[in-house]
Amino acid sequence: MSAAVRRRRPEDFQIHQDGPSTEDTEMNTDAAAGREEEYPAEEDQEQGQDQSQERGTRGAHRDVDDDEDEEPELDEDEEDEEESDEEELLDDDMRRLQDAFPGFRRKYKLIKRIGEGTFSTVYKAEDLQYDRYENKWDVDKENETWTPPPLKRHVDRSSSSSATIDQASQLPAHTSRQHRTRSRFVAIKKIYVTSSPSRILNELELLHDLRDCPAVCPLITAFRSTDQVIAILPYFRHHDFRDYFRNMTIPDMAVYLRSLFTALSAVHRNHIIHRDIKPTNFLYDPSTQRGVLVDFGLAEREGEDTKPCYCHEEPAVRRQRLRAAVMANGGPHHGYPKNDTRPSRRANRAGTRGFRAPEVLFKCTEQTTKLDIWSAGVILLTIMSRRFPFFNSADDVEAMIEIATIFGHRRMRIAGQQHGCMFDTSIPTIGQNGFDLGKIIMWSTLRDEKKQPFSDDERIALDFLARCMELDPSKRIDADEALEHEFLMMGIESQGSEEEDMDVLPTDED
Repeated sequence: MSAAVRRRRPEDFQIHQDGPSTEDTEMNTDAAAGREEEYPAEEDQEQGQDQSQERGTRGAHRDVDDDEDEEPELDEDEEDEEESDEEELLDDDMRRLQDAFPGFRRKYKLIKRIGEGTFSTVYKAEDLQYDRYENKWDVDKENETWTPPPLKRHVDRSSSSSATIDQASQLPAHTSRQHRTRSRFVAIKKIYVTSSPSRILNELELLHDLRDCPAVCPLITAFRSTDQVIAILPYFRHHDFRDYFRNMTIPDMAVYLRSLFTALSAVHRNHIIHRDIKPTNFLYDPSTQRGVLVDFGLAEREGEDTKPCYCHEEPAVRRQRLRAAVMANGGPHHGYPKNDTRPSRRANRAGTRGFRAPEVLFKCTEQTTKLDIWSAGVILLTIMSRRFPFFNSADDVEAMIEIATIFGHRRMRIAGQQHGCMFDTSIPTIGQNGFDLGKIIMWSTLRDEKKQPFSDDERIALDFLARCMELDPSKRIDADEALEHEFLMMGIESQGSEEEDMDVLPTDED
Protein backbone atom coordinates (compact mmCIF):
# COMPACT_ATOMS: atom_id res chain seq x y z
CA MET A 1 0.00 0.00 0.00
CA SER A 2 1.42 3.36 -0.92
CA ALA A 3 0.43 6.59 0.74
CA ALA A 4 1.24 10.25 0.34
CA VAL A 5 0.32 13.51 1.96
CA ARG A 6 -2.35 15.62 0.36
CA ARG A 7 -0.62 18.54 -1.31
CA ARG A 8 -1.14 20.67 -4.39
CA ARG A 9 2.56 21.12 -5.14
CA PRO A 10 5.80 19.66 -3.81
CA GLU A 11 7.11 21.62 -0.85
CA ASP A 12 8.65 21.17 2.56
CA PHE A 13 6.33 20.07 5.30
CA GLN A 14 4.66 22.93 7.16
CA ILE A 15 1.70 23.03 9.50
CA HIS A 16 -1.15 25.09 8.08
CA GLN A 17 -2.04 27.98 10.34
CA ASP A 18 -5.56 29.39 10.58
CA GLY A 19 -5.79 32.66 12.44
CA PRO A 20 -3.10 34.85 14.03
CA SER A 21 0.02 33.19 15.28
CA THR A 22 0.85 33.34 18.97
CA GLU A 23 3.63 32.11 21.18
CA ASP A 24 3.56 28.36 21.43
CA THR A 25 2.55 26.97 24.78
CA GLU A 26 5.44 25.18 26.47
CA MET A 27 4.64 22.36 28.83
CA ASN A 28 7.42 20.63 30.78
CA THR A 29 5.56 17.40 31.39
CA ASP A 30 7.41 14.10 31.22
CA ALA A 31 4.35 11.97 30.56
CA ALA A 32 5.74 9.90 27.70
CA ALA A 33 6.58 6.98 29.98
CA GLY A 34 3.02 6.27 30.95
CA ARG A 35 1.23 6.98 27.78
CA GLU A 36 -1.43 4.49 26.65
CA GLU A 37 -3.22 6.27 23.82
CA GLU A 38 -5.56 4.18 21.67
CA TYR A 39 -5.98 5.55 18.15
CA PRO A 40 -8.58 4.92 16.94
CA ALA A 41 -9.88 2.27 19.36
CA GLU A 42 -12.92 1.07 21.24
CA GLU A 43 -13.51 1.39 25.00
CA ASP A 44 -10.92 0.01 27.39
CA GLN A 45 -11.11 -3.72 27.98
CA GLU A 46 -11.19 -3.49 31.75
CA GLN A 47 -13.88 -0.82 31.59
CA GLY A 48 -15.98 -3.01 29.33
CA GLN A 49 -15.54 -5.98 31.63
CA ASP A 50 -16.59 -3.92 34.64
CA GLN A 51 -19.71 -2.74 32.83
CA SER A 52 -20.65 -6.27 31.82
CA GLN A 53 -20.16 -7.47 35.38
CA GLU A 54 -22.36 -4.65 36.66
CA ARG A 55 -25.10 -5.56 34.21
CA GLY A 56 -24.88 -9.22 35.20
CA THR A 57 -25.01 -8.29 38.89
CA ARG A 58 -28.12 -6.20 38.43
CA GLY A 59 -29.80 -9.02 36.53
CA ALA A 60 -28.96 -11.50 39.28
CA HIS A 61 -30.45 -9.24 41.93
CA ARG A 62 -33.71 -9.02 39.99
CA ASP A 63 -34.00 -12.80 39.88
CA VAL A 64 -33.17 -13.36 43.53
CA ASP A 65 -34.89 -10.50 45.32
CA ASP A 66 -38.18 -9.22 43.96
CA ASP A 67 -38.35 -6.50 46.62
CA GLU A 68 -35.64 -4.53 44.85
CA ASP A 69 -37.43 -4.13 41.54
CA GLU A 70 -37.41 -0.37 41.84
CA GLU A 71 -33.67 -0.04 42.36
CA PRO A 72 -32.68 -1.24 38.88
CA GLU A 73 -35.09 1.28 37.39
CA LEU A 74 -33.40 4.04 39.35
CA ASP A 75 -30.03 2.77 38.19
CA GLU A 76 -31.19 2.78 34.58
CA ASP A 77 -32.47 6.34 34.96
CA GLU A 78 -29.14 7.39 36.39
CA GLU A 79 -27.33 5.68 33.53
CA ASP A 80 -29.55 7.44 31.00
CA GLU A 81 -28.78 10.77 32.65
CA GLU A 82 -25.06 10.02 32.60
CA GLU A 83 -25.21 9.03 28.94
CA SER A 84 -27.12 12.19 28.06
CA ASP A 85 -24.58 14.27 29.98
CA GLU A 86 -21.73 12.56 28.12
CA GLU A 87 -23.44 13.21 24.79
CA GLU A 88 -23.87 16.86 25.68
CA LEU A 89 -20.22 17.15 26.66
CA LEU A 90 -19.19 15.43 23.43
CA ASP A 91 -21.37 17.78 21.38
CA ASP A 92 -19.82 20.76 23.17
CA ASP A 93 -16.31 19.46 22.48
CA MET A 94 -17.08 18.94 18.81
CA ARG A 95 -18.65 22.40 18.60
CA ARG A 96 -15.64 24.05 20.21
CA LEU A 97 -13.31 22.19 17.86
CA GLN A 98 -15.22 23.41 14.81
CA ASP A 99 -15.29 26.98 16.12
CA ALA A 100 -11.58 27.01 17.02
CA PHE A 101 -10.44 26.66 13.40
CA PRO A 102 -11.73 29.20 10.87
CA GLY A 103 -13.15 27.51 7.79
CA PHE A 104 -13.34 24.12 9.49
CA ARG A 105 -17.05 23.63 8.75
CA ARG A 106 -16.44 24.17 5.02
CA LYS A 107 -13.79 21.45 4.95
CA TYR A 108 -14.98 18.76 7.35
CA LYS A 109 -18.17 17.55 9.00
CA LEU A 110 -17.60 15.90 12.37
CA ILE A 111 -19.55 12.68 12.87
CA LYS A 112 -18.47 11.07 16.13
CA ARG A 113 -15.58 10.46 18.49
CA ILE A 114 -13.77 7.21 17.75
CA GLY A 115 -10.86 7.34 20.19
CA GLU A 116 -9.56 9.16 23.20
CA GLY A 117 -6.15 9.02 24.84
CA THR A 118 -3.96 10.87 27.28
CA PHE A 119 -2.78 13.52 24.85
CA SER A 120 -5.32 13.51 22.04
CA THR A 121 -8.83 12.75 20.90
CA VAL A 122 -9.71 11.31 17.50
CA TYR A 123 -12.92 12.05 15.60
CA LYS A 124 -14.41 10.57 12.48
CA ALA A 125 -15.34 13.25 9.96
CA GLU A 126 -16.55 13.59 6.40
CA ASP A 127 -14.14 15.24 3.97
CA LEU A 128 -16.27 17.86 2.22
CA GLN A 129 -13.50 18.94 -0.17
CA TYR A 130 -12.26 15.51 -1.17
CA ASP A 131 -12.64 16.10 -4.92
CA ARG A 132 -10.35 19.14 -4.86
CA TYR A 133 -7.19 17.12 -4.22
CA GLU A 134 -5.26 14.20 -5.67
CA ASN A 135 -5.86 12.01 -2.59
CA LYS A 136 -3.01 9.60 -3.26
CA TRP A 137 -3.35 8.48 0.35
CA ASP A 138 -6.75 6.90 -0.38
CA VAL A 139 -6.03 3.19 -0.78
CA ASP A 140 -9.65 2.50 -1.73
CA LYS A 141 -9.55 4.92 -4.65
CA GLU A 142 -7.93 2.31 -6.90
CA ASN A 143 -11.00 0.10 -6.56
CA GLU A 144 -13.50 2.69 -7.76
CA THR A 145 -14.88 0.67 -10.65
CA TRP A 146 -17.55 -1.81 -9.73
CA THR A 147 -16.69 -5.47 -10.29
CA PRO A 148 -19.07 -8.42 -10.26
CA PRO A 149 -19.27 -10.40 -7.03
CA PRO A 150 -16.97 -13.45 -6.97
CA LEU A 151 -18.30 -16.91 -7.66
CA LYS A 152 -17.25 -19.97 -5.68
CA ARG A 153 -15.41 -22.86 -7.30
CA HIS A 154 -18.47 -25.08 -7.24
CA VAL A 155 -20.26 -22.95 -9.85
CA ASP A 156 -21.18 -25.02 -12.94
CA ARG A 157 -18.66 -23.95 -15.57
CA SER A 158 -20.53 -25.81 -18.32
CA SER A 159 -23.11 -23.04 -18.50
CA SER A 160 -22.60 -20.59 -21.31
CA SER A 161 -20.73 -17.39 -20.62
CA SER A 162 -23.41 -15.43 -22.44
CA ALA A 163 -25.94 -16.36 -19.77
CA THR A 164 -23.73 -15.01 -17.01
CA ILE A 165 -23.11 -11.84 -18.97
CA ASP A 166 -26.85 -11.37 -19.43
CA GLN A 167 -27.32 -11.75 -15.68
CA ALA A 168 -24.63 -9.18 -15.02
CA SER A 169 -26.26 -6.73 -17.44
CA GLN A 170 -29.45 -6.86 -15.38
CA LEU A 171 -27.73 -5.32 -12.35
CA PRO A 172 -28.98 -1.86 -11.33
CA ALA A 173 -27.45 0.94 -13.34
CA HIS A 174 -26.86 3.09 -10.28
CA THR A 175 -24.50 0.50 -8.78
CA SER A 176 -21.44 1.84 -10.57
CA ARG A 177 -22.31 5.38 -9.52
CA GLN A 178 -22.39 4.62 -5.83
CA HIS A 179 -18.61 4.81 -5.47
CA ARG A 180 -18.51 8.21 -7.15
CA THR A 181 -21.06 9.74 -4.82
CA ARG A 182 -20.31 8.03 -1.52
CA SER A 183 -18.92 10.03 1.37
CA ARG A 184 -15.20 10.11 2.06
CA PHE A 185 -14.13 9.95 5.67
CA VAL A 186 -11.02 11.07 7.51
CA ALA A 187 -9.79 10.81 11.09
CA ILE A 188 -9.18 14.14 12.81
CA LYS A 189 -6.72 13.93 15.67
CA LYS A 190 -7.00 16.80 18.13
CA ILE A 191 -3.76 17.07 20.09
CA TYR A 192 -4.11 18.49 23.58
CA VAL A 193 -2.14 21.55 24.64
CA THR A 194 -0.54 19.45 27.38
CA SER A 195 1.78 18.06 24.70
CA SER A 196 4.85 20.18 24.17
CA PRO A 197 5.15 21.91 20.77
CA SER A 198 8.36 20.02 20.04
CA ARG A 199 6.65 16.68 20.61
CA ILE A 200 3.74 17.64 18.36
CA LEU A 201 6.09 18.80 15.62
CA ASN A 202 8.13 15.60 15.93
CA GLU A 203 5.05 13.41 15.38
CA LEU A 204 3.91 15.40 12.35
CA GLU A 205 7.37 15.43 10.78
CA LEU A 206 7.75 11.67 11.20
CA LEU A 207 4.35 11.07 9.61
CA HIS A 208 5.36 13.32 6.74
CA ASP A 209 8.61 11.41 6.23
CA LEU A 210 6.72 8.08 6.21
CA ARG A 211 4.04 9.25 3.75
CA ASP A 212 5.01 6.76 1.02
CA CYS A 213 5.58 3.75 3.27
CA PRO A 214 3.31 0.71 2.91
CA ALA A 215 0.96 -0.19 5.78
CA VAL A 216 1.74 3.08 7.58
CA CYS A 217 -0.90 5.72 8.23
CA PRO A 218 0.04 8.83 6.21
CA LEU A 219 -0.50 12.44 7.20
CA ILE A 220 -2.94 14.24 4.92
CA THR A 221 -2.48 17.72 6.37
CA ALA A 222 -2.39 19.60 9.68
CA PHE A 223 -3.76 22.86 11.04
CA ARG A 224 -2.85 25.16 13.92
CA SER A 225 -4.89 27.94 15.50
CA THR A 226 -3.24 29.64 18.51
CA ASP A 227 -2.30 26.69 20.76
CA GLN A 228 -4.68 24.19 19.13
CA VAL A 229 -3.28 21.63 16.67
CA ILE A 230 -5.19 19.04 14.66
CA ALA A 231 -3.83 16.40 12.29
CA ILE A 232 -5.92 15.10 9.40
CA LEU A 233 -5.38 11.38 8.81
CA PRO A 234 -7.10 8.76 6.65
CA TYR A 235 -9.93 6.86 8.27
CA PHE A 236 -9.35 3.11 8.13
CA ARG A 237 -12.10 0.63 8.77
CA HIS A 238 -10.97 -1.99 11.25
CA HIS A 239 -12.21 -4.42 13.86
CA ASP A 240 -11.52 -4.48 17.58
CA PHE A 241 -8.60 -6.81 18.29
CA ARG A 242 -10.52 -8.43 21.15
CA ASP A 243 -13.27 -9.49 18.75
CA TYR A 244 -11.17 -11.71 16.49
CA PHE A 245 -7.79 -12.62 17.99
CA ARG A 246 -9.06 -15.74 19.82
CA ASN A 247 -10.38 -17.22 16.56
CA MET A 248 -7.25 -16.69 14.47
CA THR A 249 -5.64 -19.71 12.86
CA ILE A 250 -1.93 -20.02 12.16
CA PRO A 251 -2.37 -18.75 8.55
CA ASP A 252 -4.44 -15.84 9.90
CA MET A 253 -1.66 -15.01 12.35
CA ALA A 254 0.87 -15.14 9.52
CA VAL A 255 -1.14 -12.68 7.42
CA TYR A 256 -1.64 -10.36 10.39
CA LEU A 257 2.03 -10.38 11.40
CA ARG A 258 3.23 -10.03 7.82
CA SER A 259 1.16 -6.87 7.44
CA LEU A 260 2.54 -5.53 10.73
CA PHE A 261 6.16 -6.35 9.87
CA THR A 262 5.73 -4.78 6.44
CA ALA A 263 4.98 -1.53 8.23
CA LEU A 264 7.82 -2.03 10.71
CA SER A 265 10.27 -2.72 7.91
CA ALA A 266 9.37 0.57 6.23
CA VAL A 267 9.55 2.50 9.51
CA HIS A 268 12.86 0.97 10.57
CA ARG A 269 14.46 1.56 7.17
CA ASN A 270 13.90 5.25 7.87
CA HIS A 271 15.70 4.77 11.23
CA ILE A 272 12.54 5.54 13.20
CA ILE A 273 11.51 3.74 16.40
CA HIS A 274 7.75 3.57 16.89
CA ARG A 275 8.01 2.73 20.62
CA ASP A 276 4.30 1.92 21.05
CA ILE A 277 3.57 -1.23 19.05
CA LYS A 278 0.38 -2.83 20.37
CA PRO A 279 -2.89 -4.16 18.90
CA THR A 280 -4.77 -0.88 19.28
CA ASN A 281 -2.10 0.93 17.25
CA PHE A 282 -2.32 -1.53 14.37
CA LEU A 283 -5.71 -1.15 12.72
CA TYR A 284 -6.51 -4.48 11.09
CA ASP A 285 -9.51 -5.56 9.06
CA PRO A 286 -9.77 -9.39 8.97
CA SER A 287 -12.16 -9.28 6.01
CA THR A 288 -9.67 -7.49 3.75
CA GLN A 289 -6.57 -8.81 5.59
CA ARG A 290 -5.13 -5.31 5.56
CA GLY A 291 -3.58 -3.48 8.49
CA VAL A 292 -2.25 0.02 9.05
CA LEU A 293 0.21 1.19 11.70
CA VAL A 294 -0.89 4.38 13.46
CA ASP A 295 -0.03 6.69 16.38
CA PHE A 296 3.53 7.97 16.17
CA GLY A 297 3.16 10.17 19.24
CA LEU A 298 5.99 8.38 21.07
CA ALA A 299 8.12 7.69 17.99
CA GLU A 300 11.66 8.99 17.72
CA ARG A 301 14.57 8.81 15.36
CA GLU A 302 17.09 6.12 16.11
CA GLY A 303 20.24 7.48 17.72
CA GLU A 304 18.77 10.74 19.04
CA ASP A 305 19.74 11.73 22.59
CA THR A 306 21.55 8.45 23.22
CA LYS A 307 24.64 7.57 25.21
CA PRO A 308 26.90 4.52 24.83
CA CYS A 309 25.61 1.40 26.54
CA TYR A 310 27.29 -1.85 27.56
CA CYS A 311 25.05 -3.83 25.20
CA HIS A 312 26.98 -2.54 22.18
CA GLU A 313 30.38 -3.48 23.62
CA GLU A 314 32.27 -6.69 22.92
CA PRO A 315 31.58 -9.37 25.59
CA ALA A 316 35.14 -9.24 26.91
CA VAL A 317 35.11 -5.44 27.20
CA ARG A 318 31.69 -5.55 28.82
CA ARG A 319 32.81 -8.02 31.49
CA GLN A 320 35.90 -5.98 32.26
CA ARG A 321 33.93 -2.75 32.67
CA LEU A 322 31.31 -4.45 34.84
CA ARG A 323 33.99 -5.97 37.07
CA ALA A 324 35.64 -2.57 37.48
CA ALA A 325 32.31 -0.95 38.33
CA VAL A 326 31.56 -3.58 40.98
CA MET A 327 34.96 -3.24 42.61
CA ALA A 328 34.64 0.54 42.65
CA ASN A 329 31.62 0.13 44.94
CA GLY A 330 33.43 -2.09 47.43
CA GLY A 331 32.80 -5.42 45.77
CA PRO A 332 29.58 -7.35 45.22
CA HIS A 333 26.86 -6.97 47.85
CA HIS A 334 23.13 -7.55 48.16
CA GLY A 335 20.56 -4.77 48.41
CA TYR A 336 20.99 -1.01 47.99
CA PRO A 337 23.28 1.35 49.89
CA LYS A 338 21.48 3.30 52.61
CA ASN A 339 22.83 6.58 51.26
CA ASP A 340 23.16 5.90 47.56
CA THR A 341 25.29 8.62 45.96
CA ARG A 342 25.44 7.01 42.54
CA PRO A 343 23.97 9.15 39.75
CA SER A 344 20.65 7.85 38.48
CA ARG A 345 20.52 6.55 34.95
CA ARG A 346 18.24 8.44 32.57
CA ALA A 347 16.80 6.69 29.53
CA ASN A 348 13.65 6.79 27.45
CA ARG A 349 11.12 4.41 29.01
CA ALA A 350 8.14 5.45 26.89
CA GLY A 351 5.69 2.79 25.78
CA THR A 352 2.67 0.82 26.91
CA ARG A 353 2.97 -1.45 29.91
CA GLY A 354 3.10 -5.10 28.96
CA PHE A 355 4.66 -4.37 25.56
CA ARG A 356 7.97 -2.73 26.53
CA ALA A 357 11.16 -4.61 25.75
CA PRO A 358 13.64 -5.72 28.45
CA GLU A 359 16.20 -3.11 27.35
CA VAL A 360 13.63 -0.40 28.03
CA LEU A 361 13.00 -1.76 31.53
CA PHE A 362 16.76 -1.96 32.16
CA LYS A 363 17.08 1.69 31.06
CA CYS A 364 19.34 1.05 28.12
CA THR A 365 20.78 4.37 26.96
CA GLU A 366 21.28 3.22 23.36
CA GLN A 367 17.94 1.75 22.33
CA THR A 368 17.32 0.62 18.77
CA THR A 369 14.46 -0.39 16.52
CA LYS A 370 14.71 -3.91 17.96
CA LEU A 371 12.44 -2.86 20.84
CA ASP A 372 9.54 -2.70 18.35
CA ILE A 373 10.25 -6.31 17.38
CA TRP A 374 9.82 -7.42 21.01
CA SER A 375 6.45 -5.64 21.15
CA ALA A 376 5.34 -7.40 17.97
CA GLY A 377 6.40 -10.69 19.56
CA VAL A 378 4.20 -9.94 22.57
CA ILE A 379 1.27 -9.50 20.18
CA LEU A 380 1.95 -12.93 18.65
CA LEU A 381 2.27 -14.44 22.14
CA THR A 382 -1.07 -12.87 23.03
CA ILE A 383 -2.75 -14.39 19.98
CA MET A 384 -1.26 -17.86 20.42
CA SER A 385 -2.02 -17.96 24.16
CA ARG A 386 -5.52 -16.52 23.67
CA ARG A 387 -4.87 -14.11 26.55
CA PHE A 388 -5.10 -10.33 26.28
CA PRO A 389 -3.30 -8.64 27.82
CA PHE A 390 -0.68 -11.29 28.42
CA PHE A 391 1.56 -9.10 30.57
CA ASN A 392 -0.31 -6.86 32.98
CA SER A 393 2.19 -5.11 35.25
CA ALA A 394 1.69 -1.90 37.19
CA ASP A 395 5.31 -0.70 37.10
CA ASP A 396 8.76 -1.54 35.78
CA VAL A 397 9.64 -3.87 38.65
CA GLU A 398 6.53 -5.99 38.14
CA ALA A 399 7.19 -6.01 34.40
CA MET A 400 10.68 -7.44 34.93
CA ILE A 401 9.31 -10.04 37.35
CA GLU A 402 6.73 -11.15 34.77
CA ILE A 403 9.42 -11.57 32.12
CA ALA A 404 11.74 -13.32 34.58
CA THR A 405 8.97 -15.79 35.46
CA ILE A 406 9.00 -16.99 31.84
CA PHE A 407 12.67 -16.70 30.90
CA GLY A 408 14.21 -17.54 34.26
CA HIS A 409 16.55 -15.85 36.71
CA ARG A 410 19.77 -16.82 34.91
CA ARG A 411 18.81 -15.36 31.53
CA MET A 412 17.42 -12.19 33.10
CA ARG A 413 20.65 -11.70 35.06
CA ILE A 414 22.65 -11.98 31.83
CA ALA A 415 20.25 -9.59 30.08
CA GLY A 416 20.71 -7.04 32.85
CA GLN A 417 24.49 -7.27 32.73
CA GLN A 418 24.39 -6.46 29.02
CA HIS A 419 23.02 -3.03 29.98
CA GLY A 420 25.20 -2.52 33.03
CA CYS A 421 22.54 -3.62 35.54
CA MET A 422 22.46 -6.34 38.17
CA PHE A 423 19.23 -8.35 38.28
CA ASP A 424 18.58 -10.34 41.42
CA THR A 425 15.45 -11.59 43.15
CA SER A 426 14.54 -13.93 45.98
CA ILE A 427 11.04 -14.73 44.70
CA PRO A 428 10.79 -18.53 44.98
CA THR A 429 8.46 -18.93 41.99
CA ILE A 430 11.11 -17.61 39.61
CA GLY A 431 13.25 -20.55 38.56
CA GLN A 432 16.77 -20.46 37.24
CA ASN A 433 16.02 -21.67 33.72
CA GLY A 434 12.46 -20.48 33.17
CA PHE A 435 10.03 -22.15 30.79
CA ASP A 436 9.77 -22.88 27.11
CA LEU A 437 7.37 -20.59 25.24
CA GLY A 438 5.61 -23.65 23.87
CA LYS A 439 4.80 -24.83 27.39
CA ILE A 440 3.49 -21.39 28.29
CA ILE A 441 1.10 -21.54 25.34
CA MET A 442 0.08 -25.10 26.20
CA TRP A 443 -0.80 -24.05 29.75
CA SER A 444 -2.59 -20.90 28.61
CA THR A 445 -4.79 -22.76 26.13
CA LEU A 446 -5.37 -25.75 28.45
CA ARG A 447 -3.89 -28.20 25.96
CA ASP A 448 -2.34 -31.56 26.71
CA GLU A 449 1.02 -31.83 24.98
CA LYS A 450 0.59 -35.58 24.52
CA LYS A 451 -2.99 -35.52 23.27
CA GLN A 452 -2.76 -32.27 21.29
CA PRO A 453 0.85 -31.78 20.21
CA PHE A 454 1.88 -28.77 18.16
CA SER A 455 1.46 -29.05 14.42
CA ASP A 456 4.30 -28.28 12.02
CA ASP A 457 2.87 -24.82 11.31
CA GLU A 458 2.58 -24.10 15.03
CA ARG A 459 6.20 -25.09 15.57
CA ILE A 460 7.25 -22.69 12.82
CA ALA A 461 5.22 -19.96 14.52
CA LEU A 462 6.89 -20.79 17.86
CA ASP A 463 10.33 -20.48 16.29
CA PHE A 464 9.39 -17.07 14.94
CA LEU A 465 8.03 -16.07 18.36
CA ALA A 466 11.26 -17.10 20.07
CA ARG A 467 13.32 -15.02 17.64
CA CYS A 468 11.13 -11.97 18.28
CA MET A 469 11.21 -12.34 22.06
CA GLU A 470 14.97 -12.72 22.39
CA LEU A 471 16.19 -10.96 25.55
CA ASP A 472 19.40 -9.84 23.82
CA PRO A 473 18.42 -7.15 21.28
CA SER A 474 21.55 -7.85 19.20
CA LYS A 475 20.33 -11.45 18.65
CA ARG A 476 16.72 -10.48 18.07
CA ILE A 477 15.41 -10.77 14.52
CA ASP A 478 14.92 -7.52 12.58
CA ALA A 479 11.94 -6.60 10.41
CA ASP A 480 13.54 -7.45 7.07
CA GLU A 481 14.73 -10.84 8.33
CA ALA A 482 11.28 -11.49 9.76
CA LEU A 483 9.65 -11.00 6.36
CA GLU A 484 11.90 -13.76 5.01
CA HIS A 485 11.02 -16.14 7.84
CA GLU A 486 9.08 -19.27 6.96
CA PHE A 487 6.22 -18.25 9.25
CA LEU A 488 5.55 -14.92 7.55
CA MET A 489 5.91 -16.56 4.16
CA MET A 490 2.75 -18.46 5.09
CA GLY A 491 0.99 -15.11 4.91
CA ILE A 492 1.70 -14.85 1.19
CA GLU A 493 0.63 -18.45 0.58
CA SER A 494 -2.56 -17.96 2.60
CA GLN A 495 -3.58 -14.85 0.69
CA GLY A 496 -2.79 -16.53 -2.62
CA SER A 497 -4.87 -19.61 -1.80
CA GLU A 498 -7.88 -17.49 -0.90
CA GLU A 499 -7.68 -15.67 -4.22
CA GLU A 500 -7.53 -18.98 -6.08
CA ASP A 501 -10.71 -20.13 -4.34
CA MET A 502 -12.67 -17.29 -5.95
CA ASP A 503 -13.53 -16.71 -9.59
CA VAL A 504 -15.06 -13.60 -11.10
CA LEU A 505 -17.69 -13.51 -13.78
CA PRO A 506 -16.24 -13.94 -17.29
CA THR A 507 -15.81 -10.86 -19.48
CA ASP A 508 -15.90 -10.33 -23.21
CA GLU A 509 -12.13 -10.74 -23.38
CA ASP A 510 -12.44 -14.25 -21.92
